[in-house]
Amino acid sequence: MELKRVFPMLMLAGTLVVAMPSCKSKISDADLKAKVETVISGHQGITTSVKDAVVTLEGFASSESEKSQIETDVKTADKSIKSVVNNIIVQVTAPAEISVNTVDESLAKGIVDATKDFPTVKATVKDGVISVTGSIEKAKLVTLKQALDNLHPKRVDLSAVTTN
Repeated sequence: MELKRVFPMLMLAGTLVVAMPSCKSKISDADLKAKVETVISGHQGITTSVKDAVVTLEGFASSESEKSQIETDVKTADKSIKSVVNNIIVQVTAPAEISVNTVDESLAKGIVDATKDFPTVKATVKDGVISVTGSIEKAKLVTLKQALDNLHPKRVDLSAVTTN
């Protein structure tokens, strides 16, 4: 007889133990994105997207350690983040022994050759800084960046480029 009373209580307790974790409210992707953007607000040029609690990072960092630090910061933004896809590209600055080309005419000639295989982007030069606009495949962005870096400008600005 005692078993008849205890068994239903055990069944009810077991059901509650299994059901309680599923009652936990999930954070929306928009709210998660807002939290992530707050965490990375000190890093210029980094964009985020969130889908099904998977955060994707894009943009440029000045070093591998900065890239890793941004990813670590994002992972700690909220416990509901499932994973982080880090597509940040490290922009390496030219070593000191390489002279920087600040002659816009010379750079303009080099830009024509460097961008000939990338018809969806446009590059201009002013004061030794190459500015690139347009859209390009993610896989080709690194190749374009390297080609432009080989011209030794003061800087290559890819912040207006969209990837697809």
